[in-house]
Parts: sequence; structure tokens; C-alpha cells
Amino acid sequence: MSNANEDKNPVMPPPASAYFIAQTTEIAVQHTLSVLVDNESGVLARVIGLFSGRGYNIESLTVSETEHQKHLSRITIISKGTPKVLEQIKRQLDRMVPVHRVVDLTLVAERKGHDKPLERELALVKVAGQGDHRVEAMRLADAFRAQVIDASTEHFTFEITGRSSKVEQFISIMGPLGLVEVCRTGIAAMNRGEQGM
Repeated sequence: MSNANEDKNPVMPPPASAYFIAQTTEIAVQHTLSVLVDNESGVLARVIGLFSGRGYNIESLTVSETEHQKHLSRITIISKGTPKVLEQIKRQLDRMVPVHRVVDLTLVAERKGHDKPLERELALVKVAGQGDHRVEAMRLADAFRAQVIDASTEHFTFEITGRSSKVEQFISIMGPLGLVEVCRTGIAAMNRGEQGM
């Protein structure tokens, strides 16, 4: 004999909706993309729009004119995404009119047997302090090979260049010693070896 409650509340299958389709197992990974573009207004906004349109954050962005006579700029983008989405973004970037070349530096490095492409970042770090804190800040800056580019009896401004992990570590160490302000360039990157982009 069946229970009356079971008859009143039969178990219904989930509705036929895309929301119930099994989630993809692809994991978002960090990639470094290098994009060679014409140096003209609106290009950067269009490039960034491809990432924001898919809900992907750009973790680092650097751009500068690299070939003055040809008016070409190089954009270096660090972003996380699934391999499928990043491949779509690269194909769409390739089709944009002012884009000359798109290179996934992370994939190139992996093919050559390296973890990452050559990546460096510059940061300006202002520290205010006196006495022991001042002495310790100078000692640590020397250990990190940071240069003093501005100083007074009240503060130091250091310039540090290196991998992002080194810059992060230096900033975190300066925190308790009177860290006032940080300005970072973002990552500049290129392939290892003799070949260009």
C-alpha cells in the first residue's frame, strides 16, 4: 500500500533547461598574451572588450609603442580563462583590423619546455619611517636589489624590478615598516630564445 504523502508530492524530473546540463570540467588557467597592434585610438578598448564581454578579468595589462616608425604598439595581457575561451579570444583578436599578430607566450614557453615566458615588472614603493624601521627598510631593499630613487629624513621611495612574485614579496615585507604607496607597471613579457614575436 503506497503512502498518501508520496502520491501528493510525486518526484518530478528536472526541467529540460541548459542550466541542468553537466558543468564543463575545464579549469581556468593563467596565460600571457602578446598582441601587436596599430598605435591608434580605440584599439586598446576593443581588445579589452573581448575579455570583459566574456566576464574574464585582465590581471595585468601593459601597452606601449614599440616600433615608432611603423606606429606599432605591443599589448601584454595576463588573464585567466579556460583554454577554449582563450582560444576563441585569440582567434577574434586575430580578425580585428588593427591587430597584426597575437601570440600566446605561455603556450610558446610550454612547447619549449619552460614554465613561463620571460616576465618582469617594475614597481615604485614608498616607505615612511624613522629609526630602526628606516634601517631595516634599507637593509631589505639592498637584499632585494631595490634602488633608492627618492629620499628624505622621513621616507624612501624604492624602485624594484623582477618577477611579480619578487615584487609582491618586497611589498609585503615593507608593509610593517611604514609602507605608504605602491605603483606597479604590470608585466612586460617576451619569448625565450633568439626568435622574435
